[in-house]
Amino acid sequence: MKNKYIDLIQQAFEVPNDEFTIEDGDLNWFGIPLMDVIKQYGTPLRIAYLPKIGENIQRARRAFNVAMAKVDYQGDYNYCYCTKSSHFSFVMEEVLKHNVHIETSSAFDMNILENLYENGFLKPDTYILCNGFKRPQYVENIENLVDLGFKNIIPILDNKFELDLFNITSKRKFNIGIRIAAEEEPKFDFYTSRLGIRYNDIIPYCEKKIKPNKNVSLKMLHFFINTGIRDTAYYWNELNKVVNLYCELKHIFPSLDSLNIGGGFPIQAHLDFDYDYEYMAEEIVAQIKKTCKNNGVEDPHIFTEFGSYTVGESGAMLYSIINQKQQNDRELWNMIDSSFMTTLPDTWAINQRYVFLAINNWDKEYERVHMGGLTCDSEDFYNAEAHSNAIFMPKITNGEEQYVGFFHMGAYQESLGGFGGIQHCLIPGPKLVVIDRDETGEWYTKLFAKEQSYKSMLKILGY
Repeated sequence: MKNKYIDLIQQAFEVPNDEFTIEDGDLNWFGIPLMDVIKQYGTPLRIAYLPKIGENIQRARRAFNVAMAKVDYQGDYNYCYCTKSSHFSFVMEEVLKHNVHIETSSAFDMNILENLYENGFLKPDTYILCNGFKRPQYVENIENLVDLGFKNIIPILDNKFELDLFNITSKRKFNIGIRIAAEEEPKFDFYTSRLGIRYNDIIPYCEKKIKPNKNVSLKMLHFFINTGIRDTAYYWNELNKVVNLYCELKHIFPSLDSLNIGGGFPIQAHLDFDYDYEYMAEEIVAQIKKTCKNNGVEDPHIFTEFGSYTVGESGAMLYSIINQKQQNDRELWNMIDSSFMTTLPDTWAINQRYVFLAINNWDKEYERVHMGGLTCDSEDFYNAEAHSNAIFMPKITNGEEQYVGFFHMGAYQESLGGFGGIQHCLIPGPKLVVIDRDETGEWYTKLFAKEQSYKSMLKILGY
């Protein structure tokens, strides 16, 4: 009778695979024995596995370059990293090793870039795409980078008033972009994105504000679909509208040569995830080329802004089960040694699901459970997977530890959870460990941050 945890997983999914393997009843992640890491650092433990970042960058870059070659596309492909997904130094430094460009969202982003430049990680010819609503400090920081010699900074206007904030002179000229306020998916709470300038205003605005200004050149048209790059009629319709607007603008502004299609490549949120990156890249490139050809416009350079896709699959969160509670005849609760609300805030904020697996005891029988966090909030739980309405774990044995892992949570969770700050119910933030590989391929770990102490919390609170 196949009633062990390993039987359950292998009946439903292709495990082992390139990412997850099982050895002596324990889970390995990218060949790393997670029980060894737990024995060294304990739990709760946040992990960043850096090699996965470069792997995803190369996959997307390869998909777009192959797609361009197939249709003899004449523009270039430029991969940008969306910094708001994770601002950590080890992430930014790893990203920049792969010669990618950067997309920013706020004033302090520019201070980070200045630091990376001073320490030799950021080249002055890197494209810096400045998105977000521009406040005076953000504008000033952009101008500072321009004065440092960054020639490929492109402020992307989010509204019709931002250009007036810039101190534009013959010595400080700007290439700028325009963000389109995309139409939201029909089921969304509102019709049009609050971000960007609406379609009907873009051409009149550009003719009035940009065309007369000899020190400003329109370089880029940008849009982003909130639901991501997916093979739906909605996505292809929005892309088609944007490319047609690009062609209209190109006839008026010859300086326009770049189309920024934003982010949106998805990441694996469950083990039966299936997404054809190559097909989507081919369709995007082919449709852009076809529309431009029909309008007598040369192929634009394509920019993407992948954030979650870049860093999401590099992250893992490990917990131990500290107790099991039988709350009624049907509900069994496994209590973790931390909080979902503080370490994985998207699990309750937007009902995000992650790849979820036991770390050890794969050779034991399984049982259906709910997972509970340590806070006193009723929303601090995890009780369903993306592919089912339940989760299963190895049965708890008295005197034996049980560990669990949530994978592909490397984007946004630290910033949304308030890394290093005040946590709900004052649950301390977990240790953060970075894992990388040396020149021989051997993996090694580095402690980036210790578990949060009570002293740091009390200091923030004014004690």
